[in-house]
Amino acid sequence: MTYNLNQSRRFWLLGAASLSAIGLVACGKSKPEDDHGHADGGEDDFERGPHNGRLLRTGDFSLEVTIYESGVEPEFRFYPYWQDKPVAPNAVTVMTRLTRLGGKVDSFTFQPQEDYLRGQGVVEEPHSFDVRIDARYRDKAYAWAYASYEGRTTISPEAATTAGVTLEQAGPATLIDRIDLSGRVETKPEGRSEVRAWYPGRIMAMTVELGQSVRKGQVIARVESSESLQIYAIPAPISGVVIEKNANVGGVAYDAPLYVIADPNALHAEFFLFPRDAEKVRVGQKVEVRALDRSHILMAEVEAILPSVNEATQTVMAHVHLPGGDGVFRSGLGIEGSFFTGEQGVPLAVRTEAIQTFRDMPVVYAKVGNVYEVRMIKVGRKTPEWTEVLGGLDPGETYVVKGAFLIRADIEKSGASHDH
Repeated sequence: MTYNLNQSRRFWLLGAASLSAIGLVACGKSKPEDDHGHADGGEDDFERGPHNGRLLRTGDFSLEVTIYESGVEPEFRFYPYWQDKPVAPNAVTVMTRLTRLGGKVDSFTFQPQEDYLRGQGVVEEPHSFDVRIDARYRDKAYAWAYASYEGRTTISPEAATTAGVTLEQAGPATLIDRIDLSGRVETKPEGRSEVRAWYPGRIMAMTVELGQSVRKGQVIARVESSESLQIYAIPAPISGVVIEKNANVGGVAYDAPLYVIADPNALHAEFFLFPRDAEKVRVGQKVEVRALDRSHILMAEVEAILPSVNEATQTVMAHVHLPGGDGVFRSGLGIEGSFFTGEQGVPLAVRTEAIQTFRDMPVVYAKVGNVYEVRMIKVGRKTPEWTEVLGGLDPGETYVVKGAFLIRADIEKSGASHDH
């Protein structure tokens, strides 16, 4: 499948772009732009050749410019003509220079193949550049130059600031692997005690009430033994709060607990791990624990991973220690947790929130001066914060972090999309 240089991509900007939907106004004007197969019914402002490419003419000599990308990486294919009749490609020499935003220049030489001249090299994305073509036929030189832009818009600094656009430079980053899970707060086993009578008998006194704080060793009940008829005191085995009271004075103490005491400082979070996640979680790893409304966040550690698997859910339970005493986390409270299971440095990364989609490809928007332009990127490892970049963006390039979707929206309003 063959596309002309101005058909192979469709997000092409003509003149000043606007962000009227969000109150942004683009400033400055682009160079005259080429139609890349817009589906808006507008007339082409250039002549097309037999292969539907841009036809460049000087006198009797003409050159049809196309980009071919069906089953191959995008490549130039130029078709030469003399008086509108095909010319043998080995009779023509061609060189092409593409000057990209920021000043980078891509140069191409051409070799004859079948009835066209094939560019030696890949036309990298984005297909947005100023084009210079030099050709020679019958000892005469020909030259053409024109602008061919894709995914590009111009926005004033004031408008970008008003829209909340923020920028960063692409560079190295540390990618932290994490697993996000839901859990609940529970009292540790050692922080809960069921208080029972030592010997069966009649309850003579119960000295604390539900919700009352007690200290370890404090007498909380007295029972008359049925065997000796002597009254003995029952002290609190731990310090904490009475969360259950299951008897009254005059009742008979047997094997049921009189009280249940829980220590509000002896808390942990319980998280259920699926087997694929359990393999990555280790005791001592850091965990960010959050209230469901994210009003409170703290860093904790994995204190234990239970060896058994829940038969019903096929999950493994991980316990995460929680500091108590401030009343923020209470037993039974639902929470969220992020388990940090590893980290790795990468030479080039961008903020994950900066990545948008352009023609079903992951992209970021680079900025040079007041001009913003799409960059198709090849991504590697990804975390909620960072995404590794394997190609398509150079270290040190400035790109949009916050507000990237506004840049995309402005570009999309300026033209129709190209269907590959």
